[in-house]
Amino acid sequence: MTTQRLGSGSPWEDVVGYSRVVRTGDLVFVSGTTGTRDGVLVEGGVAEQTRQALENVVAALARVGATAADVVRTRLYVTDIAQWETAGRVHGEFFGAHRPATAMVEVAKLIDPAMVVEVEVDAVVGAGS
Repeated sequence: MTTQRLGSGSPWEDVVGYSRVVRTGDLVFVSGTTGTRDGVLVEGGVAEQTRQALENVVAALARVGATAADVVRTRLYVTDIAQWETAGRVHGEFFGAHRPATAMVEVAKLIDPAMVVEVEVDAVVGAGS
């Protein structure tokens, strides 16, 4: 079985020793992904960071031949659970049609104090067919 491990260029990947996306067979795992664009955190809060994080996730999936429709599980880590509905609505824009298993958890903080949401996903290539 072939395994692909691809990075995104994040400065934390080399320090921590992880890949942005790993595909082994039909299974795809996207590491915790934040709302950065070109290495800069997007402004605007939970909705904007969630949207950008999910756009980054979809781009990572595409790099290994998967799509948002192939996602079977998501995890959202938010620094303020009171913002669950805002993050959830954006999540629904991306995945509502096929409804992956999902968890949303409040965490004390993320690696950058300005980050308010992080998303990770698992996918099975072909699950969206």
